[in-house]
Amino acid sequence: MASSRVKIGALVPLESIHGKGPKGCSVSNVPLFEGYNAIGRNDLKISDKRVSRKHVSLNASANGIIEALVEGPNPIIVSSQGRRKKICSNAKVLIKDGDIVELIPGTHLFKYTAIGNDNSFQTPQKSTSPSKRVKRHSEKSESSVAKRTKQILEDEALGRDLQQMEDESLLEGSSEKKEALRDFRVSKDKISDTFRLMQVQGIPSWANLNSVTIPDVIQGDVLVAVLSNYMVDIDWLLSACPTLKNIPHVLVAHGESGASFDHLSKSKLKNWVFHKPPLPISYGTHHSKAMFLVYPTGVRIIVHTANLIHVDWNNKTQGLWMQDFPWKDASTLRSNRSPFENDLVDYLYALKLPELQVNLPSIGNVSINAAFFRKFDYTSAKVRLVASVPGYHTGSSLKKWGHMKLRSLLEECKFSKEFCKSPLIYQFSSLGSLDEKWLNEFGSSLSAGKTDDESPLGIGRPSIIFPTVEDVRCSLEGYAAGGAIPSPQKNVERDFLKKYWARWKAGHVGRCHAMPHIKTYTRYNGQSIAWFLLTSANLSKAAWGALQKNGTQLMIRSYELGVLFLPSGIHHESSFSCTGNSNVILSGSDSSSHKHKKKTKLVSLCWNKGGDSNSSQEIVRLPIPYQLPPPPYTSEDIPWSWDKRYTKKDVYGQTWPRHV
Repeated sequence: MASSRVKIGALVPLESIHGKGPKGCSVSNVPLFEGYNAIGRNDLKISDKRVSRKHVSLNASANGIIEALVEGPNPIIVSSQGRRKKICSNAKVLIKDGDIVELIPGTHLFKYTAIGNDNSFQTPQKSTSPSKRVKRHSEKSESSVAKRTKQILEDEALGRDLQQMEDESLLEGSSEKKEALRDFRVSKDKISDTFRLMQVQGIPSWANLNSVTIPDVIQGDVLVAVLSNYMVDIDWLLSACPTLKNIPHVLVAHGESGASFDHLSKSKLKNWVFHKPPLPISYGTHHSKAMFLVYPTGVRIIVHTANLIHVDWNNKTQGLWMQDFPWKDASTLRSNRSPFENDLVDYLYALKLPELQVNLPSIGNVSINAAFFRKFDYTSAKVRLVASVPGYHTGSSLKKWGHMKLRSLLEECKFSKEFCKSPLIYQFSSLGSLDEKWLNEFGSSLSAGKTDDESPLGIGRPSIIFPTVEDVRCSLEGYAAGGAIPSPQKNVERDFLKKYWARWKAGHVGRCHAMPHIKTYTRYNGQSIAWFLLTSANLSKAAWGALQKNGTQLMIRSYELGVLFLPSGIHHESSFSCTGNSNVILSGSDSSSHKHKKKTKLVSLCWNKGGDSNSSQEIVRLPIPYQLPPPPYTSEDIPWSWDKRYTKKDVYGQTWPRHV
């Protein structure tokens, strides 16, 4: 029985400093005893099902040090001596007096207090000996610390409240709809017309109603999976998506290096192959984020913005597009080569993927290489691919990649007159070393296109949406979020950029505090969208390329991949699915088939039909996660730089950089 065991300390709810426990938790202190302890949602009376019934087991020694084993599928966070560390399922960690444990990253915080350091465990004594007077002095000191900590927490809460009030006031003065994402519904046959936001922990439930997780897209009878990404955490990936363990053949194209690359190389996963695409030009990376899943019935193409790591799929604003395509008939194998197919195969060829020899049911022995992906019918593709591959591109390849590819696609398209000289948005998470000449070059590409009467759209003025220091400090992750916004001060604090800065405001999708890792570029007028690009590419020459030799050569350092949404004149109907599983579609709206071809009109979630009604247009809503138009920076706003020092404490009481 617990009463006969030796108590060595307790887990104290962090918020208990000002008189209340964590959200959804009705217990105060959780006593810990020498030997084995198990902590789960039933013990804590927590309703959050992310916390397992047996979430963590704690083996406490007599000296007060605890060995913790993560029993549940979700990782925990342990903050010790200023360092915040993620502990994945089945991993162990030592917890010492004063360490803070987050049972779910960012939520359910408890501080471990050893019995010798917590007044609540001391038996009151009547003696007034000198030792007790020293203890009373110590208690007063601890009380002072508690009061100070309480004040800090209350200040942070006030800061969040003020930011929320600011968000709401901005919404009132704009055309944004509060909680607009709540009404976002897409039928099965329209799912590839738009993109989706990824699920985020710690935001309002309505903001995740139509979000997507990794098991939502990697599902069903997958025969071959090609995963393309920059960072890959194999341990997390397999725990987050167990389906991957059952796929017969998995090829991972990655951008890892150093210790992370060594860990991948040592992974003893049967039928898994790891490949790092060649980087012929220095300072380049394999940065693309995509999945290519082969099924008995077809192929699923997924283009997204998240690294294959826990924080990217749980704590940040991210985007994902996907579409399923059937196998070609034998009679059309060498025909029906759509532009989407050509762009896809050219990109896969550039990756220099190792050739896999596999036996597919009902198909037989095949080689999985770039040419293999010509076996599928992409004529129903709803988007165009915009990719970057490293190299010096000239001649017919000049407009094949990077911003010149985007320019060529826009030049082929006709747009409404409302977009003449309309503004542009550049939104990303890392800023390269730029100059005004290149920014003008990039702006010329994104301003390409003509109206129906052949008039050029004209140069658009860009706004650069980028988190401020205060955005990062008050985010779901606190300053830790800034580690994924790796923009140095020398790149950010350039005078010519000041006129372009705009705020990250995402109240209508419930993601003001979920820092953006999504990358998007668009041209808009009000809530109407000329075109929209979801991509892995940050704003840098390495990602987009820079013209050289009087505009005859484009130099690109990195691999990138994105999907471009255009107001297509021919709207293909496509309800084909490789899985036929309703889990991969958004429930809701009318799924009736449109038999007449219509020109699509792209709009934001906050678009109101009003008088802008045209029965010949089909409305496609895009869940653009920021306010349009974006509010410009004020004189007090400072763009985030990850190599600066910030002493004002974040929502977890931390400064930046974290002390190791």
